[in-house]
Amino acid sequence: AMRAVSRMTGVARNTINSILIDAGTACAEFHDRTVRKLKCRRIEADEIWCFVGAKEKNVPSELKGRGRGDAWTWTGICSDTKICVQWFVGPRDAGAASEFMQGMANRLSNRVQLTTDGHKAYLDAVEDSFGGNIDYAQLVKIYGSEGPKEEARYSPPGITGIKKTKISGNPDPRKISTSYVERQNLTMRMHMRRFTRLTNAFSKKLENLQHAVALHFMYYNFCKLHGSLDKGKATPAMAAGLTPKPATVQDIVDMLA
Repeated sequence: AMRAVSRMTGVARNTINSILIDAGTACAEFHDRTVRKLKCRRIEADEIWCFVGAKEKNVPSELKGRGRGDAWTWTGICSDTKICVQWFVGPRDAGAASEFMQGMANRLSNRVQLTTDGHKAYLDAVEDSFGGNIDYAQLVKIYGSEGPKEEARYSPPGITGIKKTKISGNPDPRKISTSYVERQNLTMRMHMRRFTRLTNAFSKKLENLQHAVALHFMYYNFCKLHGSLDKGKATPAMAAGLTPKPATVQDIVDMLA
């Protein structure tokens, strides 16, 4: 928490916030110019929910459309290298889907197999961004009936089945999956306090959420050793051939110089 950091360092909270904004901006720019020409074979995409200031239903009318309410982080992860190819923070609508998918297409150097959930906004976004140069399928989970009311409030009903639908190209049915990107959702909730449910740690400004996500993916892609890559000795960026060694937090700090 910034208040705790302020007490430990004697630095004003506004100064700490300014440094984090600069760091988030630097990380987003680094990702944009570095994560390019990836030779991925399979991509999984998903959206994870949080909120800014207040949940959508509780946002005062005078603040609607001003960066308050529900916010979605769209993520695309490579199934083999585990690198996050593209992320985007915004609404869960067609415009956000299009910007997210166009950014993803610009970072890939070859045809890939893509799996998403059944969100309809993906259909036009994928077509507009990739054309016919993709093998695309959707995986939809089928849920059973809800349990007790209080239990259903905090957890979804149990999954009773899945439905795989080919959308375009020739996706391999055995590799239609969103398991890795859904596990990445858990990593985000564990690494970023503002994604934790049932707390008061939510973002108060949309810009701060965007900077926090940029910092997270800089650390995740370039610093964090992944247990499934080279026996836990490689980062996703190393597995993707973007860098020969892990970055450090000091490397992120040096980006501000």
